[in-house]
Amino acid sequence: MTQPISPSGPPSGTWRRMGAQDLPAVMALAIAMHPGCPERPDVLDERRRLCPAGCLILPDAQGKPGGYVLSHPWRMARPPALDTYLRHLPVRADCWYLHDIAISPALRGRGAMHAALRILTRHARQNTLRWMTLMAAEGARPVWTHMGFEPMPDIPADITATYGADACPMRRAISTTVQA
Repeated sequence: MTQPISPSGPPSGTWRRMGAQDLPAVMALAIAMHPGCPERPDVLDERRRLCPAGCLILPDAQGKPGGYVLSHPWRMARPPALDTYLRHLPVRADCWYLHDIAISPALRGRGAMHAALRILTRHARQNTLRWMTLMAAEGARPVWTHMGFEPMPDIPADITATYGADACPMRRAISTTVQA
């Protein structure tokens, strides 16, 4: 059963744009929550600089980063490999790529994931993109399946392998990502 994502979901805290000052906290969260998918700080910062609107922070009760999102427009047929520079965003993007989302255990269960997906869906629609894509890794495939994502065929194995043995490229039509 697909988890509906309504425009007025439960309270979740307020996502804000990620700034350069957030990078040390983002790296600490990434290392703690995604130990099998290490990336260099400058690779993550490049994504933030290329697509500021798609890179977000979820502050905790003290205002410190307790979650983050890294996302950007991309080409569905060739997701970026883990820990690689993008250099630039594609001129003819055909999807909104959710590179990474991490929410600390203390902030889970409050609708933060739904809130982030609503924000990213708005960005995708503003860019006239019809798909949201991601690479499910580290056992996350059931979570994304529950959120309505399905496996994407024909993605190069060399890219998928950079995310780990259980990595699964997935996509979800934007029209089903949020109810109008």
